[in-house]
Amino acid sequence: MNLLKSASIVSLLTLASRVTGLVREQMVAAAFGASAATDAFNVAFRLPNLFRRLFAEGAFSQAFVPVLAATRAQEGDAVTRSLIDAVATVLAWVLLLVCAAGVIGAPVLVWLIGAGLERFDTAVLLTRFMFPYIGFMSLVALAAGILNTWKRFAVPAATPVLLNLSFIAAAWFGAPWFQRQGWDPILALAGGVMLGGILQLAVQWPALRAVGAMPRIGLAPRAVAAAWRHPGVRRVLRQMAPALLGVSVAQISLLINTQIASYQGVGAVSWLTYADRLMEFPTALLGVALGVVLLPQLSAARGQADAERFSGLLDWGLRLVLMLALPCAVALLVFPQALVAVLFHYGAFEARDVQMTVQALMGYGVGLMGLIGLKILAPGFYAREDVKTPMKVAIAALLLTQALNLVLVPWLGHGGLALSIGLAALFNAGVLLFLLRRRGLYRPSSGWPGFALRVGAACAVLGAVLALAARRIDWIGLQSHWAQRAGWMALVLGGVALLYFVQLHLSGLKLRQFVRRA
Repeated sequence: MNLLKSASIVSLLTLASRVTGLVREQMVAAAFGASAATDAFNVAFRLPNLFRRLFAEGAFSQAFVPVLAATRAQEGDAVTRSLIDAVATVLAWVLLLVCAAGVIGAPVLVWLIGAGLERFDTAVLLTRFMFPYIGFMSLVALAAGILNTWKRFAVPAATPVLLNLSFIAAAWFGAPWFQRQGWDPILALAGGVMLGGILQLAVQWPALRAVGAMPRIGLAPRAVAAAWRHPGVRRVLRQMAPALLGVSVAQISLLINTQIASYQGVGAVSWLTYADRLMEFPTALLGVALGVVLLPQLSAARGQADAERFSGLLDWGLRLVLMLALPCAVALLVFPQALVAVLFHYGAFEARDVQMTVQALMGYGVGLMGLIGLKILAPGFYAREDVKTPMKVAIAALLLTQALNLVLVPWLGHGGLALSIGLAALFNAGVLLFLLRRRGLYRPSSGWPGFALRVGAACAVLGAVLALAARRIDWIGLQSHWAQRAGWMALVLGGVALLYFVQLHLSGLKLRQFVRRA
């Protein structure tokens, strides 16, 4: 299996997801702007997403995938399928209880994350509608972990598109219909979320059936008790406990920052959300794609005690991160107004909203290398079933984030919240890299100084061209000429991307060196 090809497939499918995700945000921005209603929706949607990151692609995946990959490599498919059935049974029953508790306790949850909201009651109602979304998405994460272990990366990477399409339908058709009925149109977005969750789960089952790994969820008390006693489940739970704490640290930081943002005035939560969506574009295309491909391979290398291959996989991932993420970070820092204006400056989203979103985007851009690097470095620990080290580093990053908030938020407002997250992400990634090297798990291959110099020089040229384009074109003034504005951005970004890779090629860097087979 060609790892670069697999990562490229995941990236392309993730690209489709992010493109439709940006269209979804464009429609929400044009319809609702940055308002009290969007603040309420973003807080309400953040709650199931927060728990999803705990029970789905967060602690659960970090604990489950290495155990699943090691079990399959060492004990074969029959034992692995028994583990899948037991884990699915336990997960399903836990999710049922969590979803019920979330619906009942919605007022408390909203108060914890957004007490300063102008439309607090709306946020509570939206939370009750959307909280069961975590049940669907956690089962989707279970299916994705199985399919990725079987090296079937396409379906898990493509399914987020369904959520975005459901969102788009809700904003395009649902919101106007709700308004005609005299209902709050923001409620239509909650319906889009739930429809997206159902569709994402539904498309996993044919893929699981094709590899013969369809989970069987036990319903009888005896089956549930047997699942709890399964040694593989115990192993996953032992790994999940510290991982849960580690992921919780990041979510606690998000909760605190959202709470602070809710007191920064109407629109602050939404400005941060729009910037976050744009920043997630490179994070998902690069970090998530590489992390998805690397974790099962790192786990297999560790299971086979192949230290050289383990280190080589990390080196391969980190070189790709530097080559592809650094120019993205430069673009977010020197070309943010154009990006935000072309994507969101329509309808109810005003020029002031563009400037406020730019402030947040630049803060995130400072830490983009760290945010993407974490997706490569953390699996280096998870693959060894070491979740305690990333947890401890994450706690230190949380403390640093809040210390920075004390200094930056009074000075920069909501932009200070984004900058604090960015700086803490750099700290987090830097510490993990240091620990991997100190423990001998990662040994950089030769040629790093020359490689970094070539990438840095190409990024300097790219940044200079983007800065010139940012100054010479009136991105705000072209609002009424949306096609011309979008055409200019496509021309600029396409031109600098071509220039960047041509310069890398002329400097002697060959892309074929990144082709790596599992």
